[in-house]
Parts: sequence; structure tokens; C-alpha cells
Amino acid sequence: MSITFEAFLSTHARKWLTYAYLHTGSQAAAREVTRAAYERLGRLWPHALRQASVEAYAWSVLKERVVEWLYDHQQPTALTETAAFAVVTHALLRECQQQFAMLESQLGLYAAIARLPERQCDVIVLRHVIGYSDAQIGSLLGVDEVTVRSYASRGKRKLAVALGIDQGNSRGN
Repeated sequence: MSITFEAFLSTHARKWLTYAYLHTGSQAAAREVTRAAYERLGRLWPHALRQASVEAYAWSVLKERVVEWLYDHQQPTALTETAAFAVVTHALLRECQQQFAMLESQLGLYAAIARLPERQCDVIVLRHVIGYSDAQIGSLLGVDEVTVRSYASRGKRKLAVALGIDQGNSRGN
């Protein structure tokens, strides 16, 4: 393996495993998915290095493996069932204390997150569950930080609407 590939894997391994777990609902499946993504990315590494964004290209490889695993196992995403979504609740509560004070007791949050448009869901999960920064999320998704913040803001507004939370005229969604 090249040094750059090994460095890339060590930088993203834990977070990729978390992402795969959130969708598969199983640690073993998450390891299987991430291992398959690493193997595919390893075979394609020279090609990945020629892309405008290595991180965005690699992210698409991981997402393809997740989707393939779900399809092969005839399972929907496990986002609504994974206990890791408690992290989202706490992160959103910290960020929007008054607006989201009641979310902790509402199980509908998990289903609402899973129903968000793909990019908004990814941003909420990557930011609040996995812990990527907006800059890292932008690199993974191939968009700039302003777009990441826009997806996050729109996602949070949709979550508030879905959960019947009045946002009033407050700023800093």
C-alpha cells in the first residue's frame, strides 16, 4: 500500500466505520462494508489521486458499498434504529437548546432524519453523529463549506417542521 493510501485510511477509518454502522445497524456488517470500500479504493487509488477531490471520490466509494450491502441484504437503512442517533439528539440540543429541547424524548427524530433528502441527511449525520467539520464534510461531498452549512440549516428546519417545533424568528438555525 502506498503511504498516501495508508494515511488516508488512518484518517478516515473510525468515521467510515461509524457511518457504515449507522446504515447497517451491525458492527460486523460495518466492518465488512468498510473493508470492501477500502479494498475497492485501494485498487482505484491511482485513479482517486487524479480526481479533483480524493475525499469526495473516496466517499462515493464508501457510499456505494453501503448501498450495495443494504440491497444485497434486502434491508432499509438502519438510521432509525441505531442507538448512535442519541448523539444527534444531544448535538442538536446543544446547538438549538430552546428550539430542540423536546427532541430528546421524541423518537420521531430518528425517522425524521432518515426521511431528509440525501445530502441533508448526510450532512446532519456527518456533522452531529460522526463529528466531521464543515470543511471535511465539504471535501467528502465535493461542495464548499457554505453549501454544507446550507444543507445543515435546511435539514434542521425540515426536522423542526417534521417534529412540530416552532422556530419563531430566531437566527442561527
